[in-house]
Amino acid sequence: MAINIGCSHNPYAAANKTYRREVKSLAAVLKAQPAPDSLPPAYWVGTTNFGLRKPNFVIIHHTAQNSCEQTLAAFTRQASQVSAHYVICKNGTIHHMLNDYLRAWHAGVSQWGGNSDINSSSIGIEIDNNGNEPFTEEQITSLMRLLRKLKKDYSIPAHHFIGHSDIAPGRKVDPSRYFPWQRLAAGGYGLWYSDTTGSQIPENFNAVQALRIVGYNCKDSLAAMSAFKLHFVPTDTSRTFTDANRKILYAVLQACP
Repeated sequence: MAINIGCSHNPYAAANKTYRREVKSLAAVLKAQPAPDSLPPAYWVGTTNFGLRKPNFVIIHHTAQNSCEQTLAAFTRQASQVSAHYVICKNGTIHHMLNDYLRAWHAGVSQWGGNSDINSSSIGIEIDNNGNEPFTEEQITSLMRLLRKLKKDYSIPAHHFIGHSDIAPGRKVDPSRYFPWQRLAAGGYGLWYSDTTGSQIPENFNAVQALRIVGYNCKDSLAAMSAFKLHFVPTDTSRTFTDANRKILYAVLQACP
């Protein structure tokens, strides 16, 4: 059955108009000839070798809201000052809200390895979830399909698929303990570890240094340990970092490229 949507009202028409205006403004910036310095040469020389900057990370979030509509409303309200490239609703619908080459405002104050401007090098994906419930199968199926495309389009390394809690330990806890990181890693999106039963770690193993090598900001080492556990041992909600945790960390460290 065909559905006529030609005359239907788009509740985001005003936001879409703002999007087009902002993109037009940015396009004008790109078209502008680089300004000469204080001692300009006789003529301007433009290089012929350039391209758009490509994203190198994918950051996964949960929305911490109770509906997709709430999130879409927030991301289309300029006063909110937050956005993401993609929003995935509970029924698996994917809203592509921003061109992948543009900079969304999703990561906030964050760091991964030596990168302290995550927004400038990443794609942000928000999944409709309040943080206290499992993700739907439709969401994960759509997410896996999207990740496959992003990895192919931008050659994003497997270990660059991470969560908001990973890049902002102590400040963020998304995408929550319900998120299936092991399933993603099996598909090539993120790191995981094999069975650590009976494994041994070196006597001089330094957990904080290992976390730093993996990518965590260890300014607050306890927060970094909690963020690691949320990702790799979500069933362990204790505040201690056990020998079992160290074995898992060592295995993840070995999996790092």
